[in-house]
Amino acid sequence: MENGRRDVVLEVRDVTMKFNKYEVGVNSLKELVVRAFKKNLKKKKFECLKGVSFDVHRGEAVALIGKNGAGKSTLLKIVSGILKPTTGYARRYGRITPLLKLGAGFDGNATGLENIYLNAAILGYTKKETDEKLNDIIEFSELGDFIYSPIKTYSSGMLARLGFSIAVSMESEILLIDEILAVGDIAFNKKCHAKLAELQQKGLTFLIVSHGEAVKRYCKRAIWIDGGLVREDGDITTVFKHYTDAMMAKKPQPAPAPKAGVEQLIAKK
Repeated sequence: MENGRRDVVLEVRDVTMKFNKYEVGVNSLKELVVRAFKKNLKKKKFECLKGVSFDVHRGEAVALIGKNGAGKSTLLKIVSGILKPTTGYARRYGRITPLLKLGAGFDGNATGLENIYLNAAILGYTKKETDEKLNDIIEFSELGDFIYSPIKTYSSGMLARLGFSIAVSMESEILLIDEILAVGDIAFNKKCHAKLAELQQKGLTFLIVSHGEAVKRYCKRAIWIDGGLVREDGDITTVFKHYTDAMMAKKPQPAPAPKAGVEQLIAKK
């Protein structure tokens, strides 16, 4: 990397992502196979991301904002290495921890303790590294003896606690967060925000997908993704205002008036 760009930890260049979009609804894998075999499956390419480029610097916290379907979560999966873009590339310079969906990669039949080692291994950590962080993870999760129970018995809140605890307790340089800033009850949520603030003070780099303005407590910069394109990249207050103004300007169309039924037609006569 060039001397002037040594502090770049995330580099996204001309990322385009295309998916197959089926013109006829497919309700099951069996139906998909049958229609494909009969060559009765029409599909076309859907371009989710269109030449997206940006850099994120060490210690920076950046928010990815935009309406549902804009391509934010897909972009985060590309940055994390879960998805490979159709064209372009996303490079990471440092260990990365994705918080894309709490509990992703867990085994429902395994205990919480076993899933700590499983999830950490998926994130690229060795058993020794996980051993060193085990007590911190269990303590932060506040799961108590439930840590020895199969996670299929966990509530969604308990699962969220475990997933978040693993992600924030392991040592990484880059943290990717996808819409999970509201974790657990009020007390645990407050604890999570305090932990994220602590990690930010330590110089971790954040890339956060969110709709809400809660990200302003961490981020000074926002990238507005609109229709797969970077619509604006800059100061978070300014970008949020432009994004909000644009969303407010798109007023929903009124529903069509219901057709008159038989009773109304008779009444008119």
